[in-house]
Amino acid sequence: MASENYGEMSGEDMCEYLKEKGLEGADTFKGKSVIKLSELDDDYLTKKGIYQPEVRQKILDSILKIWPSAPKVFNDPIHGSMELHPLLVKIIDTPQFQRLRYIKQLGAGYFVYPGASHNRFEHSIGVGYLAGELVKALKKKQPELNINKRDILCVQIAGLCHDLGHGPFSHLFDKMFIPKATPPSGPRREKMKTWKHEDASVEMFDHMVESNADLQWMMKACVMLPNDEVFIKEMIKPNKKSSPWPYEGRPEEKSFLYEIVNNKRNGIDVDKFDYFARDSYHLGIKNNFDHGRFIKFARVCEVDEQKHICTRDKEVNNLYDLFYTRYSLHRRAYQHNVVKIIEYMITEAFLKADEHIQIEDSEETMSTPSTQLEHSQNEGSGGRKFNLSAAIGDMEAYTKLTDCVFDQILNSTGTEDNLREAREILTNIGDCKHYRCLGGIKPKIQPKGISQLKKDLFPQEGVQADGLPEKDFVVLPVTMDYGMKGKDPIDSMDFYSKKTPTQAFKITKEEVSRLLPVHFSETLFRVYSRKIDPESLEAAKVRLEEWIRVRNEQLPEERHCLLTQFG
Repeated sequence: MASENYGEMSGEDMCEYLKEKGLEGADTFKGKSVIKLSELDDDYLTKKGIYQPEVRQKILDSILKIWPSAPKVFNDPIHGSMELHPLLVKIIDTPQFQRLRYIKQLGAGYFVYPGASHNRFEHSIGVGYLAGELVKALKKKQPELNINKRDILCVQIAGLCHDLGHGPFSHLFDKMFIPKATPPSGPRREKMKTWKHEDASVEMFDHMVESNADLQWMMKACVMLPNDEVFIKEMIKPNKKSSPWPYEGRPEEKSFLYEIVNNKRNGIDVDKFDYFARDSYHLGIKNNFDHGRFIKFARVCEVDEQKHICTRDKEVNNLYDLFYTRYSLHRRAYQHNVVKIIEYMITEAFLKADEHIQIEDSEETMSTPSTQLEHSQNEGSGGRKFNLSAAIGDMEAYTKLTDCVFDQILNSTGTEDNLREAREILTNIGDCKHYRCLGGIKPKIQPKGISQLKKDLFPQEGVQADGLPEKDFVVLPVTMDYGMKGKDPIDSMDFYSKKTPTQAFKITKEEVSRLLPVHFSETLFRVYSRKIDPESLEAAKVRLEEWIRVRNEQLPEERHCLLTQFG
């Protein structure tokens, strides 16, 4: 077993490593309890009886791949110079992580905001860095927490790998495409019905470790134990159960570690810290929250017999700024009316192309350029084929699935091929011929569902006087909140005071300000017209306004409000 120091391996592990690499001299290390990798040089190997220079050089070259020698510094526009442990760099260099270079952080946001060209790659590195900064700050402030080097490294790795499972155009894939691509029955239904990108992140992490032998050995050299991998995956996808203690990676006395990367308790975590700052920077929107200040004031206190991350009582207004920033980013960018309809159109295109993009293990069956685009150039494992939606079941295939599928469809050729309809939709997006927003309906009382709203708005009986059938309209629900649906997230946050830094307490909204919001979530329904010629747009607008007028006369208690949002 590895020792408790970095850059050390047991003699047994060293023998196994050299044998796996097919190198001579493995038996030299038999019987040694601990080997410091930093001591392995030419003289050391010669003294151990390995006299052939070429054999010594091969051993040293192999060891350099797994020896955590020195950290690497990344220059980042958000966090400046980020120093990362060599194991994190080894993870970054894997194909599974490099894939994130080709997945837009904001999905279709780049079509509206020209600066929003950043990807999941740099965001993930930023989260890994901030995770380390927070856990190191807690260790320095509170030595009694017994945070060790393995804890720090695991938290950093979880931050780095938390988004490994995102598909093309980020949340478009798991929140819009996969739910619609889920078959009504069959073996794939159950997996796809509940699938989220966190599920794929855990699977991709396993696949990354299993398929990169040098990474496995470096993890051993860095004292990573089996329960550490369990701990990392639990931080990426926390268990929903709260009692009894649901985790295996770390005991209950280290419960606060589970609140750093993906905080299900109140949503205050380093993932948000990075994407608030990074997205605001690239969108050109002011970010009012200072995550560096939060890290300096963060402290672990005992709450209901568990240890949780708390902050100073005077920081309560800054936390409300944090969640208002989240709401503002959703309102101005993530849920922008043009962004949402472009995501809808991309989803339509992916659904039409789903069965025609086959991920295969060779290109031999791709007989013509037109069919070559139907069959992705990606490879599945074991020679099996996967279409666009089924790729989530095979991490080898999913590794090759990125935003590039958009260009594969868009650049396909021919007029009669199976990708024609999908290609036309994506071409219209590029030509700014997206569906137009007629307005948003904000009902006082929420309807039972979008299907009921569409049924009321577009009655099936007879042909409407304006000649616009239901299929000409798209209705999209948009929910904006403070991160915990209708709840005030600050209710789940604990604070401490300057005089009593070890005692946690709650702060009610009334104690903060009377100007704070009363409601923390709202849903509106945007109505779009597929036809974008002036005559159809005018007729569709009149239809919507008339529906609002009649609805309010018949059911005044609901009081539907029309928000004009032409796009």
